[in-house]
Amino acid sequence: MVGKPSHWAAAVSMMIVSWGSAVVIIFQAAQALDATEAQTASWLTIIALSSGVLSMALSWRYQTPIYIAWSTPGAAMIALTTDIALSDAIGAMIFAGLLNVVLGVSGLFAWMVKHIPASIASAMLAGILIGFGTNVFVSMQTDLILVALMLLAFLISKAYAPKYSLLWMLALGCVYAYCSGHFTVDAVQWQWPALQWIDPTFNWQTIISLGIPLFLVTLSTQYIPGVAVLHAHGYRPPVSPIIGSTGLATVLLAPFGLFMSNLAAISAAICMGNDVDERPEKRYQAVMIHGVLSLGLAAMGAMVVVVFGALPKALLVTLAGMAILGTLTDNLVTAMSDARVRDAAILTLLASASGIQLFGISSAFWGLLIGMSVYHFNIRVALKK
Repeated sequence: MVGKPSHWAAAVSMMIVSWGSAVVIIFQAAQALDATEAQTASWLTIIALSSGVLSMALSWRYQTPIYIAWSTPGAAMIALTTDIALSDAIGAMIFAGLLNVVLGVSGLFAWMVKHIPASIASAMLAGILIGFGTNVFVSMQTDLILVALMLLAFLISKAYAPKYSLLWMLALGCVYAYCSGHFTVDAVQWQWPALQWIDPTFNWQTIISLGIPLFLVTLSTQYIPGVAVLHAHGYRPPVSPIIGSTGLATVLLAPFGLFMSNLAAISAAICMGNDVDERPEKRYQAVMIHGVLSLGLAAMGAMVVVVFGALPKALLVTLAGMAILGTLTDNLVTAMSDARVRDAAILTLLASASGIQLFGISSAFWGLLIGMSVYHFNIRVALKK
């Protein structure tokens, strides 16, 4: 499997965006549970390993770019926990994985997706993506020159070499960061990968306070937007086996540190555009390449993750924001295309973009709930007229 240069460009961009934006949160989540240095390294290794294997297996099986990652919002929620034993947290993660298995095996998730209008699903996804786009310009406050250079590289390469615009941005950003002293890896030392098993314990209070919210936040911010990304690009793989397999992976591998395996949303969009390949049926090869890179990441241990963490935050934010630009545009068009659903769609978009957290559940879920409620209310009113 060699792949086209554009496949490699998308794969490398996915790697940088997904790991670079999440590694610090994963570290914080492990530290919040008082995990040792070796246990934290185990988390990072098993996450990379499971992501690579599942992404390649599912993408090959369905000839579709299916990127299986981890729940960054879930990691953020874990990072905010206090006074929870690591073994209890592992038990809660296993419980959340079991709920995913039930969701997939029962076919309930497929039913849910089938009954969500495309305009509302796209509005929810656009609401999530807008934050990534606006953060590019917010990051100018901390590193104006770096962001400006990367945006310039993006605009010029889009005009002359659109397939490689993300790589040009990354290359120029890394060169500037290194020359300005913002990117140093002097403290990085080689570490071999090592997995450490932690015996789970099942505490009903931890299951309620961590396990169920972890399941809900992953459902609302990863699975539903992930399916929306696939559908927005014309891909319709069977979702039940995907949900079930990621849930099973969580159940089996949580003791090693896989806190939640799930369908990716934002970073997955990087491998689905026309810039990756004009033929949609060949874009899955970018995920296959990314899977190989993930296995290499797992084999090289925690050292590589530290390198990702050494990249300036502004660089990662800018790369992520520009990477999803095409997907954001497509979803805004879809969200507003049907005048009959426009009110529900705009409310979905605004609620999803708001960042509200109610009862520990993210704004994407509430945006979807509000949008569907308005949608069904309008249908009932229309039927009575």
